[in-house]
Formats: sequence, structure tokens, C-alpha cells
Amino acid sequence: MCLVGQSVVFEEGSELLNELIGVDVGSSQLQRVCTHFGNQVDPLIKANCEAIIPRLSPNYDTQSKVYVMIDGSMIFTRDEEWRELKLGRLFYDTQVVDIHAKRTEILHSVYVGHLGSVDGFFPKFERHLVGYDKKVIIGDGAKWIWNWADDNYPGAIQILDFYHAREKLVLFARAQYRDEQVRLDWLKRQSDQLLDNGVEEVLTTLRSCRARSPEAKLAKQKAIDYYIEHDERMQYKTYREQGLMIGSGPIEAAHRSVIQQRMKLSGQKWSINGAKAILNLRCYKHSGAWDKIKKIIAAAA
Repeated sequence: MCLVGQSVVFEEGSELLNELIGVDVGSSQLQRVCTHFGNQVDPLIKANCEAIIPRLSPNYDTQSKVYVMIDGSMIFTRDEEWRELKLGRLFYDTQVVDIHAKRTEILHSVYVGHLGSVDGFFPKFERHLVGYDKKVIIGDGAKWIWNWADDNYPGAIQILDFYHAREKLVLFARAQYRDEQVRLDWLKRQSDQLLDNGVEEVLTTLRSCRARSPEAKLAKQKAIDYYIEHDERMQYKTYREQGLMIGSGPIEAAHRSVIQQRMKLSGQKWSINGAKAILNLRCYKHSGAWDKIKKIIAAAA
């Protein structure tokens, strides 16, 4: 029931159980079971119950790096309307494989989700980070992510997502240059500079540009402030020479596969407990750790 309920809406899940195995389970009962067992996860993680905390496997040698990506996503709730889910994703660098020239695939990840504040998310997330020595943290410009990284993992490699960095240039160029070709040429030059560890050169260029409108002036200043704040996380040439990712695409893809495909369907309104439960169940399913949910269910039998 939990496996079906985390995969499809409860009404459809009820029909599937009836059709496939002849079990007459109403949608409300299916919802209650998923909510009950999904909400057993957090107390066990908080108690450091090692048996139910997913780990990356197989265990690679100590030279393997672990990517750590975090982002937020909104869902609609009955209680408080729009609420942000925090989602974290972990995977070994050795689990990133090339499918073809322009596409890679991550063979195995561990996902951790939480509906609530960062004060609740980070203690939960950190219990999944134990034992991984070489961390590469990639994120956008959200201060809560980088404050956490600075305070708790000062030895980790920190990388600002390149595409968020480039977006600041896009916003300025769109306001500054009316001619499309001029805009595209300018964007390419500045993007190439960023990829060549040239954030200081890009800052010099931005400062020298005379904004042609109030909109351009604001976008220019936002880009300058953003690059000054994150310049040490923008050494993209160095990262690529080390074989590291420079984009946060994997966590954005995780939002679609883990959250949106089940929890952001048309007309859905979640209770807080219901959303937390389904999020937990989906994270375990996508982490390849469903056996741990089965242990929780078996313990309650």
C-alpha cells in the first residue's frame, strides 16, 4: 500500500490494488496507511537509527568525492497554502556516467526531503552525510545553503551553479542591449570569461558599463553584488580541470522526479502530515532504499 500510495494518487492506487491483487482498499485507507508509516521515518532518523538511514553504495575508496546538492521547491497545502519543501541529493562522482556527448546519468543517489524550516532540514540531512570525507557542495545563491556549508563543512569544495551565475549577465544584457546580436555577443564574451576563472574581469566589465535604463542599472548592481559575494565559488576553469560538475542540474531534476511527479499535480492540496509522509516515502523509493521502509512496517506488525 505504501509503495502504491507514494507512486500514484490515492484514488488511482485504490483501483490498482483492487485490479492487480484483488485487495479492496479505499483511497482514504490508503492515505491513512501512507501517512502513518511515512511519518515514522523522521523520529527514527532523529534518534540516529542507523538501520533506516540510507547510505550511498557500494562504498568507494577514500578518494571518491560526494556531491551534495540542496534546493527548495514549493507545494500547495491546506493549512498554510504554499510551503517550501527542502530537498537534498547525494551521489558519488564515480556514479556520474556519460550516456552520450551531451548527456550524463547518475546511477545512484540518496535523497532527503523535509517540509519545514532549515532548522529542521539540516539536522535530518546531516545524518545522511556521516562518513563521506570529500564533499563537493553545489548550489545557487541562497544564503541559507552557504551559511550552513561555511559553518559545518569548511573543508568542502563549494561551487556556485554556473547557470545561476550566468543568469545575472542575461538579466543585465536584456535590459542593456536592444540589438539581439550585440546582446548575444556580449553574453558569450562574459560567459567565456566566467568559465576561464575570470570573475574579476567580468566585474571590471560590468563596472565600466554605463547603464542605459533604471532596469539595467538595477540588474548591473545585482550582478556585481552577487559576484563579489560568491567569487571564491566561481573558479569554474579550476573545477572543470579537476573533473567536477559546475551546475546544479541534478537537484533540479530531482525536484521533478521526486516531488513534482507525485506532489504537484493539478488541484492537489496537502495536509502537512500527509506531505511529509509522501515526501519521505518517495525519497526512500528513489534512493533505492525501500527495504528500510519495509523494516519499519515489519517492526509495527
